[in-house]
Amino acid sequence: MTRIPAEDEAVTAPSSPLDNALAQLSAAVKTLGYDEGLHQMLAAPRREMAVSIPLRRDDGSTEVLRGYRVQHNFSRGPAKGGVRFSQDVDLDEVRALAMWMTWKCALLDVPYGGAKGGVTIDPRQYSKAELERVTRRYTSEIQPIIGPEVDIPAPDVGTDEQTMAWMMDTYSVNVGHTTLGVVTGKPVSLGGSLGRASATSAGVVHVALAALEHLGIEPSRATAAVQGFGKVGAGTVELLEAAGVKVVAVSDQYGAVRDDEGLHYDALQRQLWDTGSVKDTPGTASMDADELLEMDVDLVVPAAVQSVLTEENAPRVRARLVVEGANGPTTGEADRILAEKGVLVVPDILANAGGVIVSYFEWVQANQAYWWSREEVDERLKRRMVAAWKAVLATSESRRVSLREAATLTAVQRVAEAEVTVAGRSTGRIGPGLLVLVCAMQGDDAAAAEEAAAAEEQAGAGTARSRPTPGPAGAARGDTPTRRDR
Repeated sequence: MTRIPAEDEAVTAPSSPLDNALAQLSAAVKTLGYDEGLHQMLAAPRREMAVSIPLRRDDGSTEVLRGYRVQHNFSRGPAKGGVRFSQDVDLDEVRALAMWMTWKCALLDVPYGGAKGGVTIDPRQYSKAELERVTRRYTSEIQPIIGPEVDIPAPDVGTDEQTMAWMMDTYSVNVGHTTLGVVTGKPVSLGGSLGRASATSAGVVHVALAALEHLGIEPSRATAAVQGFGKVGAGTVELLEAAGVKVVAVSDQYGAVRDDEGLHYDALQRQLWDTGSVKDTPGTASMDADELLEMDVDLVVPAAVQSVLTEENAPRVRARLVVEGANGPTTGEADRILAEKGVLVVPDILANAGGVIVSYFEWVQANQAYWWSREEVDERLKRRMVAAWKAVLATSESRRVSLREAATLTAVQRVAEAEVTVAGRSTGRIGPGLLVLVCAMQGDDAAAAEEAAAAEEQAGAGTARSRPTPGPAGAARGDTPTRRDR
């Protein structure tokens, strides 16, 4: 059961990603003036599943792994969130990540709720065949709670487009037909979207450039350090370099390199292909990876794991701008310290939302069996990221709160006040209580519809309600229930 912190706990330094997520929510609820009932609804995951995954190893031995899927919220649409393969995965981490996905989707105005999944496994210690068996068994175990209109997984740490292809195939075999929309982040040849692989990195860079402009720093004169050289970090380095930003330091789990004249993505990528790490890239100097976050640069991008900016190292951060490419890289206490130092922190739910935006585009394309060009995807992504940045900045300035508080306030409010509309008219609002949709069926006349509406009104006093649109005439006008705040 998810424990909601008491009011006095909300200002203390959280000890875990879940504590951090709950503290952020508590602060937003207090600011927005919501009651405890709504707070409980927003904090508690709607559904959780923990599964055992028996694995037959290549050597014939058997071990049992643990897998999880948490669906935090469905108020704005189907649940959406990645699947990570990591030895650090546990249920509380997945709960936190699912909650952040809810806020991220709401903030970026995509019609999803939040979810997350994972398997406790170090994928580097397993063969491709073993990972396929793990993926297919995990998919079969969680299949009852996923689907293109229910919960749509995507890649995350330790997973990729191949993982999504296995998941889609397993799901499709079990339901008896190909279901392209059950996952996103698939190979383009299997219905994936152009631009999806680089979407998170592109979103990070769009927001970073906007934030640099806000601070009055020209990209051509800016310096940056990027922690992590995985799917997000590598793409961020490439795109920052293309924008004219001088990336002077990069790290991965094995070490870090620097070059005050500017690192080059191509050289780093070649070293990664040859050795499995950016460490010892020719023409660079080695450095302590822990020092990267404390370098005297304009921009720092933590793009690896959570909780890397802490109470201990935050006082030594010298960058003017931190853009969170990873989920939850800054603890609550570090946030407070950075704010006091005047460091601008662009929160994860905004900065790294490019992936879920293009995942939404992929889902839309699969549902309509019509695929967009790379240029169209990139332009739509940029528009959404820049619009979200401007909205969060405006809220931050008007309320005199941090960007993180502004983003969380905006997202929480959108989820709490998600509306159902018919023909552009608001007919129901999701708040504390139950949303009931009463629908007229083809063949029902206006009298039958009104009778159903009256019965629902009497039975559901005090709940969010939606009045039906009468019969086929309404359907002919296209008056189908849709979610607002998309």
